[in-house]
Amino acid sequence: MSQKTWVETMPYPKGLLKWLFKTPILLYRLGLGFLIGRLFMVMTTTGRKSGMPRRTAIEFHGFEGKPTVLSGWGTKTDWYRNLVANPFATVQTWRGAQSVRARRMDSDEERARAFRWAQANPTMRNMMKLAGFQMTLEQFLAEKERFTFVVFEPTNEKTPPPLKADLIWVWAVLLPICLLLVWILRN
Repeated sequence: MSQKTWVETMPYPKGLLKWLFKTPILLYRLGLGFLIGRLFMVMTTTGRKSGMPRRTAIEFHGFEGKPTVLSGWGTKTDWYRNLVANPFATVQTWRGAQSVRARRMDSDEERARAFRWAQANPTMRNMMKLAGFQMTLEQFLAEKERFTFVVFEPTNEKTPPPLKADLIWVWAVLLPICLLLVWILRN
């Protein structure tokens, strides 16, 4: 096994960093999901212990027409363990909410297609280089357990409710205040 990259040695986020990672959820709640929903999706899983909806903002990519994510902390994340317990989830992107069934990408054939797709995409190729993942397809497949890819496939099964834009009212308060401040500063 080759040496771990700096990305793989990052500690699981706690405290302020954990709240920073939740910023996209706040933006979705403010009704701004359309602005960041091409890069970040909000995934709603069912808590494996609580049975309650649990929300995670995560970077995703559309691979073969399906939202696909790479778990930066492998199988240790709460969202991943929630999906193992119950694979039915709801994902929200700039296109809206979708009921999905999550599955781990396990076949070498599918992993090889994903690797070739990432290598052909200039943004993905540069991100992999920056993160220190410079390997051949053969090396990638030989070390496949280092990489936890999750694919979200559409389903008609019951899934947790999507995140609502329940803070959109804030704009009705902030806009008049901002206009008032502009008026005061101009006079």
